[in-house]
Amino acid sequence: MSYRLALTVGEPAGIGPDLVVALAQQIHSSQIVAVCDPELLTRRAALLGLPLTVKTFDAQDRTPANAGEIWVSPVALAQTENVGQLNPANGQYVLDTLTHAAQGCLDGMYDAMVTAPVHKGVINDAGVAFTGHTEFLEEYTHTERVVMMLATQGLMVALVTTHLPLKDVAAAITEERLTQVIKVLDTDLKRYFALPNANILVCGLNPHAGEGGHMGTEEIEVIEPTLAKLRAQGIGLSQPLPADTLFTDKVLNTGDAVLAMYHDQGLPVLKYKGFGQAANITLGLPIIRTSVDHGTALDLAGTGKADGGSLRTAIEYAERMAASRAAHKGN
Repeated sequence: MSYRLALTVGEPAGIGPDLVVALAQQIHSSQIVAVCDPELLTRRAALLGLPLTVKTFDAQDRTPANAGEIWVSPVALAQTENVGQLNPANGQYVLDTLTHAAQGCLDGMYDAMVTAPVHKGVINDAGVAFTGHTEFLEEYTHTERVVMMLATQGLMVALVTTHLPLKDVAAAITEERLTQVIKVLDTDLKRYFALPNANILVCGLNPHAGEGGHMGTEEIEVIEPTLAKLRAQGIGLSQPLPADTLFTDKVLNTGDAVLAMYHDQGLPVLKYKGFGQAANITLGLPIIRTSVDHGTALDLAGTGKADGGSLRTAIEYAERMAASRAAHKGN
């Protein structure tokens, strides 16, 4: 089945435009609509020496583009980009592309949104408080709790906390947060990944999962009591497991997804396994959103050296999730 995906091109000075131009060189079963300034793609294609015909998006036409073509839903840049050089004047433009794609998904015009990398710092330099796509979409869609999950072949890792300093993590792992995150994860594994009886492997917070309280008491006082309550509600959850041995094939083969307590507990392992072939997925939203697993790579912009593997993976996950959602609704 063919889907319509909104693809936000991200930071105009970075590799997002390069990746989209390269993506347009192949035929895709879904209709991919780039949300950006069309002249941005035209300029980048010329710089890369690649053919590109821009087609203005028509909501009544669901035809996928041919090779060398791209559908574009136009959003105007504030200032013409300088490749590899950040410009705060275009910070609001980046947010406008996200708003268009998210609203289009909410309205049913798009089946999912896929996001190329943005630069958080330059958006903040533009005077807009911005900590990332995940938090932006959480606020925009008025969602109580979203969950960041990265996925690659053979491994999915979701996070209890995301962009927090390490010193603040333990205090943030509360019964309320754990309960919300796990319920979102379990619900969306059913809805988007056809896993009605998912088994979630849970990392402990402390080394050796606290070692019976000798290396921390969060597992005893907060994590395991919360897991027990959720198991009683029918959610498949392991005991809190030491993270250093959880990420071994013997343990991973017993579960469907991993829940890590903090960003750098789970994501280094996933990126070691699949960097460049992984997707960042936001669970809990009323829409489907996937993204690349890398940043703007300003030094590679316009060079033709950017690897589009993660963007292709993000598109594949968006299509897979849209198909699973449709089947889930039909059951």
